[in-house]
Amino acid sequence: MKNDRSKSFLAHFSIRSGCVLFLILLTATFGAAQQKKSRVMTGSAAKGGAPANLKVAPDLEQRLAKFRRVQMPFRTAGLSGRQQQLVRKLVEACGYLESIYWRQSDPEGLTLYQSLASSRNRRDVELRRYLWINASRFDLIDGNKPFVGTDAMPPGRGFYPAKLTRDQVEQYVKEHPDQKAGIYDQFTIVRWHQETLEAVPFHIAFRAFLEPAAKALREAAKLSDDAAFVKFLQLRADALLSDDYFASDLAWLELKNPKFDIIFAPYETYMDGLLGVKGSYGAAVMVRNESESKKLELFQKYVPEIQDALPLAAEDRPSKHGLETPMEVMDTPFRAGDLTHGYQAVADNLPNDPRVHEQKGSKKLFFKNFMDARVNYVILPVARKLMEPEQAAKVSGESYLLATIMHEICHGLGPAFARTPAGKVDIRAAIGPGFSGLEEAKADVTGMFGLKWMVDHDALPKEKLEEYYASYVGGIFRTVRFGTAEAHGQAEMMEFNYLSERGAVRRNANGRYAVDYEKIPGVLADLAKELLEIEATGDRARAENWFAKYGTMPEELKASLKAVSDVPVDIDPVFSFAERVK
Repeated sequence: MKNDRSKSFLAHFSIRSGCVLFLILLTATFGAAQQKKSRVMTGSAAKGGAPANLKVAPDLEQRLAKFRRVQMPFRTAGLSGRQQQLVRKLVEACGYLESIYWRQSDPEGLTLYQSLASSRNRRDVELRRYLWINASRFDLIDGNKPFVGTDAMPPGRGFYPAKLTRDQVEQYVKEHPDQKAGIYDQFTIVRWHQETLEAVPFHIAFRAFLEPAAKALREAAKLSDDAAFVKFLQLRADALLSDDYFASDLAWLELKNPKFDIIFAPYETYMDGLLGVKGSYGAAVMVRNESESKKLELFQKYVPEIQDALPLAAEDRPSKHGLETPMEVMDTPFRAGDLTHGYQAVADNLPNDPRVHEQKGSKKLFFKNFMDARVNYVILPVARKLMEPEQAAKVSGESYLLATIMHEICHGLGPAFARTPAGKVDIRAAIGPGFSGLEEAKADVTGMFGLKWMVDHDALPKEKLEEYYASYVGGIFRTVRFGTAEAHGQAEMMEFNYLSERGAVRRNANGRYAVDYEKIPGVLADLAKELLEIEATGDRARAENWFAKYGTMPEELKASLKAVSDVPVDIDPVFSFAERVK
């Protein structure tokens, strides 16, 4: 989230024309280098794939088995030929963001992935698939350790020079305060130019992909009969070429029950482990599930009251009365970028811009086909093996969906900005790299607080409350298997340890876990208060100390998790459209 975005690079900084020329030349060099790599990779692929002496993890087959391949078909029944064309044009646009995402994640991993395209060697085929799952050479569920080669993952991925440290950045901006805004901007990459750090806007660095992406969005707009969606697509095409998403975000929230929708922006900052501020491109093409969407109306009406009830000082929870809270249940026949690699999101709350939250609210999206796959192939099997049978029987897809709905609602609740000695600042910038884990935990815990509030106010049945808690804990066991290198895993590891410390979850002698239904409401309320206050004050040290205390997986949980080693960690979606990255 960034609260001071410019409409152009020149509006954002005061830069001499010579420096602008340098950036353009730098961009041209960056693009040429990528093209050169691509040409080299084509030749490498023709010669038989990866070198025989390349160090590759010997257990790739076992790692791949942790991700169950699941078909996510594009269902054309009920869609006109024109509507099908619209979807295909949106998918085409998404492909360009896919190409950018790899360059943000791991440019060298992309080079290797491309080199393996024509190889039929089993090791190469397996390696290429695992590169695709992670969009990098680094294993998400093994602490981001390399599974090919020996290079450690740079915390700043492709956003910064590989060996740049956070301390160096902070010292540099102290000495060059006029450059801080650009270096910390969500929509720039940072590079050395001799002894100077230069911030290059995304729309310049990735122009070769963003221009055709914008063109494809404008062509898609011509295929839509929804005037509001047409307006949004045109504004989003403009935003790609300026890095100013504000107007198009507002237009996105004004869509009323759209038949088709997209996510198409560098919204999330999970991948930036250096400063925690850079956005990675993600995309999803969505088709409305009308019957499921209607079920969300119940939750929309209570959002302002839940905000008012949060255990947080009134000045830190701005009113949500009168703001938009659009919610959509969508089937998702295609995703790209940060929505298709690694952790498979089943829902989203966007945009992240606090200015939009204040003026308009945010949109909650639920991906029905991904939700069903997660519940059926991961959560239910894990719960049956790790929880006491009578409690495992209470874990359900319906209750997990409700917890997920509240999780996404609560991403938009709580403080909009941090109140610090320096004044009102963006929470993400105040907390730094730990923000993603903190925000995921806040959404989890305040989401459960919100479900309890709805039960207490007769909006949901009291007899379902134990199912909600059992499904929440069952979901924790699913997520901690990602480890703490991933934001959601980091969040739920902390939640598990806190719940265990307070006796709300206990491990029995048989290695299975049980929820104390009497204790868990109060424990979650206390945890919600802690996390909300950390965000409201922007206290980075408090956040880091909290996660340091509760962020390590206990040995007894490691022992219990061995019982689910044959259950997939997540799904590997297979779309009706070709996987393409240039």
